[in-house]
Amino acid sequence: MAGTVVFDLDGTLADTSGDLIAAANACFQARGLGPLLDPVEDALIAFHGGRAMLRAGYGRLPADRLLPPGAEDEDYPRLLVHYGKAIAVHTRLYPGTEAALEQLAAAGHRLAVCTNKPAALAETLLRQLGIRDRFAAMIGADTLPVRKPDPRPYAAAVEAAGGTVARSFLVGDTETDRKTAAAAGVRVALVAFGPEGEALRRLAPEAMLAHFDDLPGLAADWLA
Repeated sequence: MAGTVVFDLDGTLADTSGDLIAAANACFQARGLGPLLDPVEDALIAFHGGRAMLRAGYGRLPADRLLPPGAEDEDYPRLLVHYGKAIAVHTRLYPGTEAALEQLAAAGHRLAVCTNKPAALAETLLRQLGIRDRFAAMIGADTLPVRKPDPRPYAAAVEAAGGTVARSFLVGDTETDRKTAAAAGVRVALVAFGPEGEALRRLAPEAMLAHFDDLPGLAADWLA
């Protein structure tokens, strides 16, 4: 019997860190600060959102170059503009993503995305990656008045895909996804191929995914 599989986007379906870091660095460079974040070493920061990247960069400034308190509010809209103009330059789907989505759909499962990325940017990215048509629903950070880990965006994604929360589970890559699943009363599979890797086991997810090849079998088990 088919069910619904809900995916996070950044760090789960695709490694978006390079383009996110580039957008933050564009904001820093516009202030004459240079690239304050490294696309490899700071990949994990990128998956915590635009404001987290800005705060991390500002936090590396010497005491004599600290920015005024309103810098984050000024730069965040600029970051989104930079990101929207170059959203899929370095971004790549994780290995096995497309094959797993195809197998899940062939098994009759409904697919949805629930992300804390602004909805318009998420839609653009999914289209540029060529996988938007795989998903029956997409809920972004601003689709509802609340975002993950509140369970309502997750429930909205499941219901918009035509499924029921009771016959669904979440695939994610962060503590936010773990908390979302717990709040929604569903199981979560966290990916071991993102920046945190096996360290996510500390969150005690119901499953860890070493590769997307393992997802169709997990769905068959959990949604049987």
